[in-house]
Amino acid sequence: MYLNKLKLNNFKNISETELSFCKNVNCFVGENGVGKTNLLDSIHYLSFCKSYFNLIDGNNINYNEDFFAIHGFYNFDDNSNEKFSCSLRRGERKQFKCGDKEYNKFSQHIGKITLVMITPSDQELIIGASELRRRFLDLVISQADKLYLDNLIKYNKALEQRNRLLKHFSTNMSFDEDSIMIWDEQLINYGSKIHKKRKEFIKDFANLFQFYYNFITSEKEIVSLEYDSLDLENNYKQLLIDARHKDRVLGYTSIGVHKDDLGLRMDNRNIKKYASQGQQKSFLLALKLAQFEYIFKITKIKPILLLDDIFDKLDLNRISKLMELVGSDRFGQSFITDTQIGRIEDIFKSTDIEHKIYKLTEKGIVDEN
Repeated sequence: MYLNKLKLNNFKNISETELSFCKNVNCFVGENGVGKTNLLDSIHYLSFCKSYFNLIDGNNINYNEDFFAIHGFYNFDDNSNEKFSCSLRRGERKQFKCGDKEYNKFSQHIGKITLVMITPSDQELIIGASELRRRFLDLVISQADKLYLDNLIKYNKALEQRNRLLKHFSTNMSFDEDSIMIWDEQLINYGSKIHKKRKEFIKDFANLFQFYYNFITSEKEIVSLEYDSLDLENNYKQLLIDARHKDRVLGYTSIGVHKDDLGLRMDNRNIKKYASQGQQKSFLLALKLAQFEYIFKITKIKPILLLDDIFDKLDLNRISKLMELVGSDRFGQSFITDTQIGRIEDIFKSTDIEHKIYKLTEKGIVDEN
C-alpha cells in the first residue's frame, strides 16, 4: 500500500497543492514554518480522521478561509486504487469519505490505512503523563484490532456515564448503589477485555522493541517495557467496590484500565529519570519502529511511515542505521522532513534507495527537486 497522490486545499498554511509520490522515500525540505510538518499532518488525517497535533479541527483551516479539504489517492497491494477524502467547513460537521461514500462513524475507517508517525513532540511519550502512553498503546492495538477499538469506545462511554453519575451524587450529597452497579458491570465487561489484550500485546511488542533498540544503539543498554496495571483480571469488581467511597469524594472513577501505564525501563530504572536525551531519543525511535513492525505482523500490510524532523540530536551512526532500515524492503513508503537539503542529499548519495525530494518555499509552494 502506498499514497500515490495528495491534493490539499486551505489546510493550515497550504492554500493549494497537488503532489505525486514514489513508493519508497519522499522528503520535504525547507526552513522552519514553511509547511513541511503540515504536509505530514494531512497524510495523518487520511489515516486517523484527525490531526496529529491539533485535535480542534477548525483550527486546521487556512486563516481567512471557510474550509479545508484533503484528498489522498492510494494504491493497494491487490492492485486496487482508492480515494479517501477529509473535509471541513466552518460551523459544519467534518466529513470523511471513501470514494464518494461518507462514513457513518470515523471508527469504520481506522485500520484501513495503517500509519506510524514520529515527531519531536513524541518526547512527551517518554517524559510525559501516563495518559500519553495509554494513548500510544490504544493507537497501536486499534490499528490492528477492530474489536479492541470497539471495546475501548464502549468502555470510555461507560466511564463517562459513571463519572457523570458520581459527580451528580457528590453535588447532591446522595448515592444510589444500583445505578452505580449498572456502569460497574459495563466497565468490568469491556475493561477486562481491554486489560487482557494489552497484556498479550506487551508480550509480543516488547520483543520487537528490544530488537529495534539493539539495532539502533548496538546493544549498549538493557531496556525493557512493562505493563503497569492493577490485577484487574481477577479483582476488577472488588476493586471498584473498595474504591466507591473514594470515587464519591473525588467525583470520578479512580480504578480501571483508564489508569494503566506503560513502564519504560533502562537498566531496571525509569527512563524518564535516568536516561540521557540521546538514550531517550533512541528509546522513542525503537518504540515507533516496533509499532510499525507489530502492525505489519498482524495486518500483513506495511504502514506508511512519517518522520518529522528527527535527525536533530541523532549522531551520524544512528541516522545511518535508521535510513538503512527505512530504505530497506522491511519498510514500505515513508515521508521525511528536514531543514537541511545538503544532509538529505548526502544521505542518498551513497545508496540506490528510490526517493523524491521536494523543496518548500516561504510561500508554502512545493517545488519537486
